[in-house]
Amino acid sequence: MADEAGGARNKRLGRGLAALIGDVGSEAPSSSDVEEGAGAHRYGIRKIPIEHIRPNPRNPRKTFSEDDLSDLIESVREKGVVQPILVRPSAADKGTFELIAGERRWRAAQKAGLHDLPALVRDVTDQEALELAIIENVQRADLNPIEEALGYDQLVAEFNYSQVALAKVIGKSRSHVANTMRLLKLPNAVKDYLAEGLLTAGHARALITVDDPAALAEIIVEKGLSVRDAEKLAQDPEALKKAKGGAAKQKAPKPADTVALERRLSDGLGLAVAINHKPNADSGELKIKYKSLEQLDQVCRLLGISN
Repeated sequence: MADEAGGARNKRLGRGLAALIGDVGSEAPSSSDVEEGAGAHRYGIRKIPIEHIRPNPRNPRKTFSEDDLSDLIESVREKGVVQPILVRPSAADKGTFELIAGERRWRAAQKAGLHDLPALVRDVTDQEALELAIIENVQRADLNPIEEALGYDQLVAEFNYSQVALAKVIGKSRSHVANTMRLLKLPNAVKDYLAEGLLTAGHARALITVDDPAALAEIIVEKGLSVRDAEKLAQDPEALKKAKGGAAKQKAPKPADTVALERRLSDGLGLAVAINHKPNADSGELKIKYKSLEQLDQVCRLLGISN
């Protein structure tokens, strides 16, 4: 009976965030519905003061790009928060609510000067809250591969999920779950590349199979290799050995002032920046990595270029 009940719950949660907020329907409520209370009963939506909302310390998403957030802040200033956040009553602080989904909207609303937010309030367990936070972020592709892997690992460690059961909950294949969790076995330097967006999950899957993943990761980042090229190197030990040898000969430690400048530029832009200065020359290259067209537009605006 317990297995049947668990299977039914997994099936419900496996449909994603909509499974929990299915009573909202296909149409969003009007602002008058929310403010006057008619929609609050029909849709389960209410206005909650921002100061009564607390972030979820178990949220799998840890990285919030300032560039992405700045665009959302402008949108919130103009149109308000269109999609309700999802919260649950806080067990530790009566009268307050803990975020389950929608932390970006909550952060943007604070910076935009809003006083309250439309929210769906649901009384769910710690397990369901974590499941839903992971589901929402995975479906929106908001997590970097390491955050996703850590979220899965947390569910397995705390709630004894099998990979099959976890795959059903999040709506992914078992192989996707297994491959994603394997990323946690990679060296910290490689995980940092993944978290910064310098490597993709596809690159990382190729790295898992090699003896020295950190060395191959460095080659991929330095040369800007595609996933296909990385896979070819991983499957050809001789080619990988030559590539590692070439990289070792060419690569020298970056001067401290170059590293400091990279860090200042990265902090200023909110994007990963690499400076490659040619030895014994005044020339080199500056690389700026972006993960979305919005980030590219932001770089163009900073350079005074309109597109």
